[in-house]
Amino acid sequence: MKKILLTILLLIGANAHAIDLRGRLGVGASNQLANDLPALSLKLQQSKSFALGGLLGLKSDQDHTLYGVGLKFYRIIFDEPLLNFYLSGLFATQSYWDEDKDKTKTGFQVDATLGSEFHFQGIESLGFSLEFGFSARDVGKSEGTSFETLGDNFIKAAIHFYL
Repeated sequence: MKKILLTILLLIGANAHAIDLRGRLGVGASNQLANDLPALSLKLQQSKSFALGGLLGLKSDQDHTLYGVGLKFYRIIFDEPLLNFYLSGLFATQSYWDEDKDKTKTGFQVDATLGSEFHFQGIESLGFSLEFGFSARDVGKSEGTSFETLGDNFIKAAIHFYL
């Protein structure tokens, strides 16, 4: 029985391989900005262990314009078939609507997270991310910086389609 299980595992493992995303651009969505703007997310896999990303969120109406712009750095620390584990850092500047003062304020966001991006077999061009970690934010609503823990599921962290 043990030999049969070992043979099955070896056959399954023989076809499994990590997805090579080097040089591929991921285009998708993220809700990681502290001002709650949905953002366009771009991710470019520079090498087997490093990726660079960007976030851009915008909302404009007749009263005011809100934005969020950020750079994200990814360092892949471990990869498995259809799954990558990474460390990441997000540096963003963004604007907020201050209802008390009836004006727009700007602030920043710095995140340090550990995450994973997974793919389903057969649709490897679609990547779903999960992240957790810490954030330092100046959200413009109060004087000073706040520190928070993060736990972002794939709906909030990011979904990328790789070209």
